[in-house]
Amino acid sequence: MIRLGLRLHDAEKLPLEQMLPLVRQKGFVCAHVALGKLFKDIPCTPAALTPGYAHYLKHVFDENGLDIALLGNYLNLLHPDGAYLKDAYERYYAHIRFASLLGCGMVGTETGAPNAEYKFTPECRSEKTLLLFVERLKPVIRCAERYGVTVAIEPVARHSVWGPKAARRVLDEIGSPNLQILFDPVNMLDLDNVDGRGELFAEALETLGKDIAMVHLKDFVRCEEGFGLRSVGAGTGEMDYRAIMRYLKAEKPFVYATLENTTPENAAACRAAMQKIYDEV
Repeated sequence: MIRLGLRLHDAEKLPLEQMLPLVRQKGFVCAHVALGKLFKDIPCTPAALTPGYAHYLKHVFDENGLDIALLGNYLNLLHPDGAYLKDAYERYYAHIRFASLLGCGMVGTETGAPNAEYKFTPECRSEKTLLLFVERLKPVIRCAERYGVTVAIEPVARHSVWGPKAARRVLDEIGSPNLQILFDPVNMLDLDNVDGRGELFAEALETLGKDIAMVHLKDFVRCEEGFGLRSVGAGTGEMDYRAIMRYLKAEKPFVYATLENTTPENAAACRAAMQKIYDEV
């Protein structure tokens, strides 16, 4: 019953009408759509997100038997520059309106860092930063309520909402049914918690489970560069998805779960690996 999908900017670099049949042939039934990453030659400004554009996309996806699971709009609501923030709000409001026209009903976002570079600093994990994110998110959620759209935030170890407890705080502080969680277990990992990831994921499901609207599936390998962990296609690294799939099977019928960090060459195999685990648990 899980609805496995693909992050479309990981698919073949082809026009949409040629790409979507290939995605469907690989067994996917839904897609994560980030307009700016998917279409390099089509603007995704608020002015461009018209009803005509939405209905064109909806028609092409329907024609290929694919749902648009999520419209991605990954901007930094903690950016210190007022002009950037004004533009970010306009883009969030436009994406929410566009999602309602598409019929996908969900806009996904991460939770930012309190600097222009969108990089981790110790300040990311401060009480001040978390409360500022709550205040900055409130207007976005008010807009989502008006359009009947869900905004799903994604906890990430190096962002302002770094783990299950912080995410629970945000949900409870805002208190809106239009705010839910996009659960990406790998994004909650860093070198400090990776070896205790089983306990972390159990805490996340216990703390956030009832508010999980969608799941991202990918894997990780350890590396020397960056933060010591590199994301790869699901089933090709160290992740054990059995406990998570068991939870989804019991508690989240027909949940959207889109694969990330795949390649056109391994996407079908990654999907099959995740489906096999789901079927066996």
